[in-house]
Amino acid sequence: MDRIAAFISGRRTSWVTFVLGFVVVGALFALLPQAGAAPAPGTGLPSSADSQRVDALLKRFPGADRTVAIVVFDRESGLTNADRAAIGERAAALAKRSVVPQAVRPQVSDDGRVAVVAVPLNAKPAADDATAVATTIRGLARADLPAGLTARVTGPVGFQADIANAFAGADFRLLLVTALVVAVLLIVTYRSPLLWVVPLVVVGAADGLARVVVAAVATPLGLSVDASISGIQSVLVFGAGTNYALLLISRYREELRRLPDPHEAMRVAVRSAGPTIAASGGTVAVSLLTLLLGELSGNRALGVACAIGVVIAILAAVLWLPAALVVFGRRLFWPFVPKAEAGASTAERGVWVSIGRRVARRPRAVAVVAVLGIVAMGSGLAGFRFGLSQTEQLLGNPESVQAQHLVDRSFSAGAGAQTIVLAPTAVADRVATIAKGTTGVTTVTSGAEAVGRTEIDLQLDGAPASDAAFTSIRELRAALQDAGGSVATTLVGGSDATAYDQRQAQQRDQTVVVPSILAVVFVILALLLRSLVAPVLLLASVLATFLASLGLGNLLFQHVFGFAGFDVQVPLFAFLFLVALGVDYNIFLTARAREERTRHGTRDGVVVALGATGGVITSAGVLLAAVFVVLGVLPVVALAQIGTLVCIGVLLDTLVVRTLLVPALVLITGDRFWWPSRRDAARPVRTS
Repeated sequence: MDRIAAFISGRRTSWVTFVLGFVVVGALFALLPQAGAAPAPGTGLPSSADSQRVDALLKRFPGADRTVAIVVFDRESGLTNADRAAIGERAAALAKRSVVPQAVRPQVSDDGRVAVVAVPLNAKPAADDATAVATTIRGLARADLPAGLTARVTGPVGFQADIANAFAGADFRLLLVTALVVAVLLIVTYRSPLLWVVPLVVVGAADGLARVVVAAVATPLGLSVDASISGIQSVLVFGAGTNYALLLISRYREELRRLPDPHEAMRVAVRSAGPTIAASGGTVAVSLLTLLLGELSGNRALGVACAIGVVIAILAAVLWLPAALVVFGRRLFWPFVPKAEAGASTAERGVWVSIGRRVARRPRAVAVVAVLGIVAMGSGLAGFRFGLSQTEQLLGNPESVQAQHLVDRSFSAGAGAQTIVLAPTAVADRVATIAKGTTGVTTVTSGAEAVGRTEIDLQLDGAPASDAAFTSIRELRAALQDAGGSVATTLVGGSDATAYDQRQAQQRDQTVVVPSILAVVFVILALLLRSLVAPVLLLASVLATFLASLGLGNLLFQHVFGFAGFDVQVPLFAFLFLVALGVDYNIFLTARAREERTRHGTRDGVVVALGATGGVITSAGVLLAAVFVVLGVLPVVALAQIGTLVCIGVLLDTLVVRTLLVPALVLITGDRFWWPSRRDAARPVRTS
């Protein structure tokens, strides 16, 4: 690291590195294929899933590659005769666009307030551009309607269109809001009109470069980077990259108070902070790559995209940013320019040293209070609900959700979903009988035959993607399996079955990825800190933070935001980010504590380390928390929940766990914290 630090901070070579950074970034932008508009999230299921096998077989059925738009007409006071006549005319116009015109017939609810028109459509145009298809259907449905009669589109086409709209322009909105948040917090942190520009430009370039690199490697790897993955990647790169910049700049400013030469100060800063940044960022990147063990392709794509982004952020923070800072010299910190003072040290004064000394007086009491507080927050998990129905997954009450609520109120809640059974033709009647006897199945209709199978269309009582619908899918599949013989080869697919398979795959991924993350982080911490005790205690503290965050998040989601529960992907992603980023801050602290241990011993070394890193880690934590909240810009419940949980967890980790609990654990265990490393000679300093 010495040679790298000397090169990028040298009087001439710093300029070379600074300019070379622009050249490399510009060349990669020019040579690599540019990322196009990110698609809306897909199912991510493997081809072996039953629902995906049904989709594949349906392509061989004549006219079976269909989807449906559900047009819902309503008048609160009840449909008039003029309304019904207009609905009939609109149904006739919609029928001309349908692949099954004879099926486009209005159905009026028993209370006479709502009418539904199902419009079968070709699936490919809707999959390619659901927004355009939905816009066309809305235009036909709303033409020349009587005043007060409304028409809304729901069903698969309506929900696909609203999901696509939720992510429309997401890249620009996220980038703009994230950059503004980072800029404001950097200005507040450094109180300088100049300094914030450099890390923001470097991190912004790293984010743009990460997008280009990910786009270049995604296709060869068979990965689809959708809009949600792209958004999370940007937030993570900005958050982590700025965190690393804060750590480097803090160490640089500390050295500027000791050394008169900025180049020498930067060399020392890079030599000291560089390995810590690389180790902490590497931990995050490797943790993200454990998602490659997942079954859902979206999880694997997220792991690869975010890992690439973090690696690029590390390289930018360790190689390009130091050169940029040293090129501009001390004046970049104006008006609070650090001046070299003989014997100056920020590590033995300030509020964080004061906090460390207070913890050192009564470490056991501090640890007990912190643990009890975390347990109390974790108790908020009471009443935890896992999984959201289709209408609960979007914020802002979009049109498809409004229309589905009308269908739920006036018809069978499952009218807006599709459940398709492909049975061997020889036993199709028996399969239909089993389906009729399954809980929640209201109608069973036999359809076309092809490839030795018969299509059987079902309508369920449960709302789309609800627990009731999943119960019906699960019981139907179990009953078919229990029947044995060729009946057991029957496949159940459709939108509800797809959503159910996604939930099952997500749960399977959690059981594989979570222990893998813990194992990877333990190994990295053990190698970095050369200890077997420290990794156990640090991981325990991070796990406690995760559970407390889930508890507080559950209370907020239920009683403040009104969410029905956690989206299926939220616990895994929140765990991944909180463990990786939480360990990040602990690495910042404990790596410095290990460095100070040689001079001050374990007990006083952690106090000095807290004093040296407390300010920068707190600033980094607040910034990262604020950046993740930006995910709430998109009207998707899953992203809002991930952002909220990471925000809560990072703040809790920064302000409580890293500030109080971890130092208390180090003080309680003493030199045993570093076991089996031997204790180095120490010169104790006064801590009280």
